Amino acid sequence: MRLMQGTFSSLPDFTDVEIMAQIQYAVDRGWAVAVEFTDDPHPRNVLWEMWGLPMFEIADAAAAMLEVTACREACPGQYVRVTAYDASLGRQTTALSFIVSRPSAEPGFRLDRQEMSDRRVSYSLHAYAADRPSGERYGTEPA
Repeated sequence: MRLMQGTFSSLPDFTDVEIMAQIQYAVDRGWAVAVEFTDDPHPRNVLWEMWGLPMFEIADAAAAMLEVTACREACPGQYVRVTAYDASLGRQTTALSFIVSRPSAEPGFRLDRQEMSDRRVSYSLHAYAADRPSGERYGTEPA
C-alpha cells in the first residue's frame, strides 16, 4: 500500500533535486515553507508535527532543503512532508503540500463498517500502523 496524500501523490517519489525545485517554486511565490512529520498519516490527521518553525521570506530553497534533510535523519521510518502556505488572501492557506520521505513498509488502512439503527451504515478508516505504540509504528517488518 502506498499512502496517497498531497500534491504529486500519484507520482513516484521525488529526488532531492526535484524536491528542491518544488520548494523554490513556492519560495518564488512568497509562500512560507514548513517541514512536518508524523507516524500517523490517517487522512483526517492534517496537523502533523512541525519540524522547527515555518520559514518565512527565505530567498533560496537550500535553507528549506537543509531542514528536510535534518528531519529525515532525526525521524527515520516516519512520513515527512513539505507544506507551503500562501498568506496573500489574508489567511494561511495551504498552497502546496507533498510527501518527501516515507517508511519503507506502509501497512495501509482497513475500512470498518458499523451497522446502525434504521438500516444506517457508518464507515471509518483504521490505520494498521496505529495498532502499535507511537514511535514504534513503522519498523522494518510490515504490521
